[in-house]
Amino acid sequence: MSVISSWIKNARSVALPQSALPALVAIFFAAGSDSFSLTLSVFALLGVMSAHLGANLWDDYFDLKKNDSSYRDRLASNGIRARIAKCDYIQDGRATVKQLFVAASLFSLFALLMGAIVLVFRWDQRVNLLIIVLITAFLSLSYSAPPLRLSYIGLGEITLGIIFGPLLMQGVSIAAAGTTTVPGLIISCIVGILVINILYTHAVMDFEADRSIHKNTLAVVLNNQKWITFFSTLFIFSPFVLIVCFVLLNMLPPIFLITLWILPIAISLFRSILAFQKDPSSPISRRWYHFPMERWKEITRAGIDWFMLRWYSARNLVLFFCLTYVGIALFYTI
Repeated sequence: MSVISSWIKNARSVALPQSALPALVAIFFAAGSDSFSLTLSVFALLGVMSAHLGANLWDDYFDLKKNDSSYRDRLASNGIRARIAKCDYIQDGRATVKQLFVAASLFSLFALLMGAIVLVFRWDQRVNLLIIVLITAFLSLSYSAPPLRLSYIGLGEITLGIIFGPLLMQGVSIAAAGTTTVPGLIISCIVGILVINILYTHAVMDFEADRSIHKNTLAVVLNNQKWITFFSTLFIFSPFVLIVCFVLLNMLPPIFLITLWILPIAISLFRSILAFQKDPSSPISRRWYHFPMERWKEITRAGIDWFMLRWYSARNLVLFFCLTYVGIALFYTI
């Protein structure tokens, strides 16, 4: 395995659909514009993906600065069910913290290079692009880095929803076509909620582990099972409600109701979260509708299938929504 591919894996490339798919949705809807540029779209997509990988590594770096890499193993040994695979490349000696810093910096610099190229060719949109880039950079670093550490004060989920929803998709739309639309903004907000759900589902499963290290995710801040369940309901099902409402208000065309086919998968995820809250050790089986779920044998051997099945299910909601949006974009221009 090459150095680059190993660091892409270390940066949790399994989560790349979280950024790449919203970007592709923005590109496909922008393709109907007279000012559309495929080349700038590719640069924007590469920049988004590189920034995502860099942000994941920065998250690891600042988490390691606050807690050493073995803290999840200690939690597991104390009877707290925790996902213990994070930063395994540090724990097993494949990389050092210094190398992690360098890798995170290089991914971030490549993203800046892609952004700079887009900026040169979309100079008329420089103010909008710079505002989006600066806000995104600030929120990305503040997610784990001091002094704000937003992920430690219950704002991490909302922060990433804003980044991977409105900021990402509006930025890519400007890069691809030099403009944005109201329907595009609505779609980006819906995608943002689905991204929030990925992080929130993660936080619900890591509730005890996060609370023990004083990482105040939204679930830990709520600290009440009824409220935790309420927000799971909100984040999983509100995208469907919003689509119906915006169609009824004639702000989205009826074709967007096609996304309702994903509702049964959302219900399955919600039921699995309820089962986890009732009994974290309850067995869970992978069904045909849970696919795609990459590296499943490796995940099972690591003993984190209980975590990853639910995480994949939350991620796949974003996957299926975005693929449906791409299909719509082939026949409809917003």
